[in-house]
Amino acid sequence: MNSKQIIKDVIEFNSPKRIGMDFNKPHQDDIACISVTKLINPLYEHQKEWGYYEDALREVPDFQGEVRRDPYGNIYGRLEEKTKGECIKGALQEGWEYLDTYELPKYNEAYEEEVKSIISKNEDKYLLGTLSVAVFSTIRDLRKIDNLLMDVILEKDNVIKVLKKIEKLLLELIDKAGSLGFDGVIVYDDWGTQTALLINPVLWRELFKPIYARIVKDAHYKGLHFFVHSCGYVYDIIEDFIEIGVDVLQFDQPELVGINKLSDKFGGRVTFWSPVDIQKVMATGDKEYIQRSAEKMMTEFGSYGGGFIAKDYPTWEDIDVKEEWAQWARDVFLGKSKLDDID
Repeated sequence: MNSKQIIKDVIEFNSPKRIGMDFNKPHQDDIACISVTKLINPLYEHQKEWGYYEDALREVPDFQGEVRRDPYGNIYGRLEEKTKGECIKGALQEGWEYLDTYELPKYNEAYEEEVKSIISKNEDKYLLGTLSVAVFSTIRDLRKIDNLLMDVILEKDNVIKVLKKIEKLLLELIDKAGSLGFDGVIVYDDWGTQTALLINPVLWRELFKPIYARIVKDAHYKGLHFFVHSCGYVYDIIEDFIEIGVDVLQFDQPELVGINKLSDKFGGRVTFWSPVDIQKVMATGDKEYIQRSAEKMMTEFGSYGGGFIAKDYPTWEDIDVKEEWAQWARDVFLGKSKLDDID
């Protein structure tokens, strides 16, 4: 049984022979995460790489680092040539009057042959298409988070107009993912702080849930599983995600809610794709704590005839977790360590 079938059986609770695994190279990896497309916008192609562009820097006079524009027209900045940067000015930040003429980037047809080539080299793995647009993250950058948190109350009509543009692009990318032979698609939307949702759950259900429902339905129609990544405490909307058919939730901090609570409430109804909690557990460097947490995740999440994919954080070094610590967790997931050996 190859990796593709293992992950499908995990997600569909079809009693897989083992849990799913998604570890950093050169370790076991059942999932090939591949961009469905590289979005393109001719207006900003000349500034897509990091640099010191005078016209962009004039728009952010208090920033002294490198900048670039993404395909949406947002200005990203970074210091000391490190990190992927952060959005420091949104394309619609200055005012809603720009919305009527604003256009989202387009699907890059030229990238399609490259995607097909990548897929052909990973046919035995579960092919997960990463979407270059998201329900919340995209509008968050376009307006900047401080503006958007007011917009969802004061500018609902304009928020909905932007979300309709986003939904149209998402549906196009999902359609492409289905035709290219992907097995699932994922959106990356960070909805929580460490203690609560960024917006009231009632507003979330009014403005954002309907879009998720439509794109999940479309993904299923195209034969795709639907994954959602979200950082932070999102307990209040997990039931909503399950209700509209989300198949997999990717959480890097499952202990924000608690493994037992997540399993008791949602186990058997959605698959959890997670590393051992990156802040509360992995950051401690406590071998016994890390390994017992890994064992608990396997027992709690994976006891429903599926429902658990163990993973690595993509860049352990960025959060000061040593490779040795990461291997302690992997060994448990791989069956190389038992709790009796930890004492």
